[in-house]
Amino acid sequence: MSDKRKLVVVVTKGLDDERSSVALSVANSGINSGLDVTMFLVSSGVDLVRRGATAVAQLNPLDPPLGEMIDNFMASGGSILACPACAKVRGYGQNDLIEGVRVTGSGAMHELISQGAAALSF
Repeated sequence: MSDKRKLVVVVTKGLDDERSSVALSVANSGINSGLDVTMFLVSSGVDLVRRGATAVAQLNPLDPPLGEMIDNFMASGGSILACPACAKVRGYGQNDLIEGVRVTGSGAMHELISQGAAALSF
């Protein structure tokens, strides 16, 4: 278990809502502040990690493209979890998602919270 303080960012919005960009900004700034950050994607938030979906999507002109924000987050040590039922209802399997995303139920998120993680939801 890491000695770092933990943050879970729950993302419920996808490619058509600026709040997903805000969630990625908050997650990246958490990593840059030294937090151990995990994103849990539910509902249309799962669309953010479908291969190729964020290549050019940029919801806020002041933010980098979503794909770049996700790449930076993962390259900096962030973890991304995707809700299995939310992926399944969209027809996504593990191979449809970007490398490094783990499809797992909410128990993984609850475990982090039980270890003291703060949680934010967008």
